[in-house]
Amino acid sequence: MAKDVIIACDFSSKEQTLAFLDRFTGRKPFVKIGMELFYACGPDIVREIKARGHKIFLDLKLHDIPNTVRKAMSVLSHLDVDMTNVHAAGTVDMMRAALEGLTRPDGTRPLLIAVTQLTSTSEERMQRELLIGATINETIAKYAENAKTAGLDGVVCSPLEAELVKDNCGAEFMTVTPGIRFADAAADDQVRITTPACAREIGSDYIVVGRPVTAAEDPVAAYERCCREFIGE
Repeated sequence: MAKDVIIACDFSSKEQTLAFLDRFTGRKPFVKIGMELFYACGPDIVREIKARGHKIFLDLKLHDIPNTVRKAMSVLSHLDVDMTNVHAAGTVDMMRAALEGLTRPDGTRPLLIAVTQLTSTSEERMQRELLIGATINETIAKYAENAKTAGLDGVVCSPLEAELVKDNCGAEFMTVTPGIRFADAAADDQVRITTPACAREIGSDYIVVGRPVTAAEDPVAAYERCCREFIGE
């Protein structure tokens, strides 16, 4: 499976986002559109970025009853995104409903992945606040297995769990890993993190990088550094 770097465009306006993307005059990076940007600008921002030649990961993390998620995914299926996601905690039935809704009449669909545990969640907080008694690795392995049972393409996990997911679900089951920081950068609000180079060794298929690129003095150089460390180019 080809590896790639996804830039998290966590901006609050169309103007900020497009000004940022205008800096990339060569290679068009794969970009993530999350809740902040999507809620600020709506589906038109997806269409505009796609028209500029970028692949898009629409990161809305749907989590609701199966029928609601099925209908929401049916709407999102009309956007020409390359990847989207749900929360694995919504159960196998919800994930199956998401897949049904996302699949177009001709059988095509974007990649669909499920969030296991957010990279801001530590094992201690998961157990104390969410009352999940298992370890974080056991929980992530089970959530990944549920996503595979539902027919999804992979999961979002921290890079520290990518190898675990592969061992439990197979080498072709996709791992998309946020929580990426350069060795010389601050962790910010993430707790389960690693570097692009380590993520490559552990087995991540895609890394999602936000502030280390978007807040860099030279975002293009930071992106290229990610590509060198993670993809080797």
